[in-house]
Amino acid sequence: MTLPQILISEVGPRDGLQSVKATMPTADKLRWIDALMAAGLREIEVGSFVPARLLPQMADVAEVVRHALTHPGITVMALAPNLRGAEAAVAAGVHKVTLPVSASAAHSLANVRKTREAMVEEVRAVAQLRDAQAPGVLVEVGLSTAFGCTLQGVVPEDDVIWLAGLCAEAGADEVGLSDTTGMANPAQVRRLFTRLRAELGAKAGAAHMHNTRGLGLANCLAAYDVGVRTFDASLGGLGGCPYAPGASGNVVTEDLVFMFEAMGITTGVDLERLMAARAPLQAGLPGEPVYGMTPEAGLPKGWAQG
Repeated sequence: MTLPQILISEVGPRDGLQSVKATMPTADKLRWIDALMAAGLREIEVGSFVPARLLPQMADVAEVVRHALTHPGITVMALAPNLRGAEAAVAAGVHKVTLPVSASAAHSLANVRKTREAMVEEVRAVAQLRDAQAPGVLVEVGLSTAFGCTLQGVVPEDDVIWLAGLCAEAGADEVGLSDTTGMANPAQVRRLFTRLRAELGAKAGAAHMHNTRGLGLANCLAAYDVGVRTFDASLGGLGGCPYAPGASGNVVTEDLVFMFEAMGITTGVDLERLMAARAPLQAGLPGEPVYGMTPEAGLPKGWAQG
């Protein structure tokens, strides 16, 4: 079997579920995650370690992590907005903790009620916690609003690279860029990821794109062209950022996998099984809109994956 050339990181169980009003029952969540893993996804962000009063959708995150850990060979990832969340994530046994750090000063205060500099110190504290308690756990930073912000407007590219360098210096194993508000374009994506890789080398991380203005796949391909090999996506395009007004639409995992596989770039994900994973998602969130051109149109006649 051909080894996957890229990594698709599925963020639906976290980014998707925390963005909708309804709370998916735990049993449905576990069935959905099982279906995602059966499709061949090798990294799944299964939840957020945040207070249940703020995000009741994530109240069962420790149980979800425990269940996900029963699947061998999967990287189980969770978001933690601060040291306290990271302590709970590490205690639950996650393989990777991801911290949101906003490139936009305005979004940082709206999203986590901290300045950007304070969040860098939070990254440092989490890295120190990891070093002391769980040296095998990876610490990832997702630089949100890296391509623009609905609150602030333009986010200077120099700010993004400055902040990425600070996060790496503070102990992050990888720093990725997120188009939280769907404002990125392919030329900007190429430029910024080229600078990120020049600045951070092997610590340059994933592309997290949104499809708000229809450029999600184009931006992923632009990132691939300049060397990015990890891409966040959400089954059915579920989710966005509730604290970035007007932002919607994660890149649809099904469409992203189809694009790369059609180009001969292997993902390790079985498209038929991936599309079948929409059923447990829809069962757990009846009436919630799900998106995706590939599932609607079907696979082309004569399509043979790999």
